[in-house]
Amino acid sequence: MIDLHSHVLPGLDDGAGDLDESLAICKEAAADGIRMMAATPHVRHDHSTTATTMEAALAEVRAAAGGIIEVLAGGELDLAELDRPVEELRRFGLGGNPGVLLVETPFTGWPLDLGDRLFRLRAAGFAAVLAHPERNAEVQRRPELLEPLVAGGALVQLTASAVDGRFGGRSQAACFELIERGLAHLIASDVHGELRAGGMSAAAEAVGDEALAYWLTDSVPRSIVERTTTPPRPEQVRPRRRRWFFLR
Repeated sequence: MIDLHSHVLPGLDDGAGDLDESLAICKEAAADGIRMMAATPHVRHDHSTTATTMEAALAEVRAAAGGIIEVLAGGELDLAELDRPVEELRRFGLGGNPGVLLVETPFTGWPLDLGDRLFRLRAAGFAAVLAHPERNAEVQRRPELLEPLVAGGALVQLTASAVDGRFGGRSQAACFELIERGLAHLIASDVHGELRAGGMSAAAEAVGDEALAYWLTDSVPRSIVERTTTPPRPEQVRPRRRRWFFLR
């Protein structure tokens, strides 16, 4: 599996607090079957992460992790940070791909100009991956909000602990609704060390469809890392509604 959302870099945000915790995250991820992990520290008003500080911390983790797991570059950018200079944004490219950015979906409310923001991002040469929209209350109520964004080229990342139910019924129900509607493209851990565990393999199992789970946890993230076209979605075995329908 390939995990394109993690807070593994030490001391940059609310993820790993030090290098020891970073290494613990790497070891746990490798034991869970992850071979590549993108380090995506928060880039927003409460975490003054720059491309330079991200790259320095990434080099430190890579040197210490050795052959445990391959750690890639990235960043989780707040909407307000998308106006940074293009060259700096490219350095935050997801999985080291300078043409793709991981964009944080707000947890509350729904920005009316989100489509316009992503359009401007695309005009500047970037594709967007929307992080964890299943945790947004508006998306939980109206998953169709994502339809025009996906039609415009955005990809949607679900969080592993939402898919397997650790974040509660509402988020899990939203995950399966988005999967069934074809509005989800990859699963990632969003691991924060001691604050939040990863669990990609449990999420893949919860999908209940081996081919689709592989597409969500390997094929699509690999296409981002390798800078290739998003592979076609496998024909879906309809999710078993008893897993999630009663939670809606």
